[in-house]
Amino acid sequence: MVILTKDQQQDSAQNGLWLPQLERDACGVGFVCSVKGIPSTKIMSDARTMLERMAHRGACGCDNDSGDGAGVLTAIPDAFYRKLIKEQEGIDLPPFGQYATGILFLEDESYKLAKEAFKDLALSCELDVIAWRKLGTNRDCIGEEAKKTEPLIRQVFVTAEYAESNPEKFERSIYLLRKQAVNNMAKQDVVCYVCSLSTSTIVYKGQFNTQQLFPYYDDLTNPEFQTHLALVHSRFSTNTFPSWNRAQPNRMLAHNGEINTLRGNINLMHAREGVMKSKYYRDDLQKLFPIVEEGLTDSGCLDNVLEFLVRAGNRSLPEAAMTMVPEAWEKDDDMSSEKKHFYRWAAMSMEPWDGPALLAFSDGRYIGAILDRNGLRPARYYLTDDDHLYLSSEVGVNDIEIGTIVKKVRIFLV
Repeated sequence: MVILTKDQQQDSAQNGLWLPQLERDACGVGFVCSVKGIPSTKIMSDARTMLERMAHRGACGCDNDSGDGAGVLTAIPDAFYRKLIKEQEGIDLPPFGQYATGILFLEDESYKLAKEAFKDLALSCELDVIAWRKLGTNRDCIGEEAKKTEPLIRQVFVTAEYAESNPEKFERSIYLLRKQAVNNMAKQDVVCYVCSLSTSTIVYKGQFNTQQLFPYYDDLTNPEFQTHLALVHSRFSTNTFPSWNRAQPNRMLAHNGEINTLRGNINLMHAREGVMKSKYYRDDLQKLFPIVEEGLTDSGCLDNVLEFLVRAGNRSLPEAAMTMVPEAWEKDDDMSSEKKHFYRWAAMSMEPWDGPALLAFSDGRYIGAILDRNGLRPARYYLTDDDHLYLSSEVGVNDIEIGTIVKKVRIFLV
């Protein structure tokens, strides 16, 4: 397997047999969290163990050191970032929840242009860029193929004067900035991939195998980096080209499986854009289109729509996930009438995104997982007596004393 450049991918799509719209994947997924929301370094340590023990669920290139992708989504380690920005930039971050941060994949040639464009877009969204941070990375640990497409990696922090008085508007503005940063800069041929931009979560990912993620990013091995949740993903590109952008988790979810109804789902989302209205975004709603961005895998498309339903659709994350990937509810005599009513209502607004799939998702407030209606991708979870929850696509990824297990079940949604 060889990692292709953007030009090589375009040439392959135009002149070869490879079609990007037919891409699929099947991967390793899992998370660790404190159900009481207590941050600790143990969460990160257990998440690392979980990820590294799912190495067989990922894939590597012909150099054996360039993985298909690996990543972790965590809660924002506020105290850790606050200390770093004060030491490095002499800047005091606003209180937690009144700033958003995210990691961006850029390139050397257009970095200054991307930085200025991002600042201008932030101002147009009534946001202010507080600081840019260069992350500590160790490229010696990654493969030669991955090095060929290694991006320039920066972390950005943004805030707004109304962040405290109107947090709902602040969240909407952040999403608007994220969408415009991707869509507008792509039109200008400026490389700017936003791994995440949020007041509650942060995503670290890249073209790694499972052993390389934590050594690559200095942040992830710092003992001061504490979180109450960590969602990990090991990517296996069955017939896709690996890339830094396509590594997971995405902004809200990590996905194992494939969506067989993808083309129809995308077409219907595009069709809905013509009749959509929003009392929150009003005329700015058009700036969120296309909802499903170009060149994404099925996992990326899922994430785009899930993000839209939560950020612009005013739905909770569990509601959005259940809308997109419903259970087989119509003839289930054991299902409550309330739940059936929800699925019946949801079916009137969106068709299922169907196919073998395990979705794990989090927005910082909720963390959960859901299977496709046929249960074709496995998942297991354990709840321990220290109020830690472990979910993964297989058993045995963490060493858990049997006596500490309070509950173990096949699948869940919380």
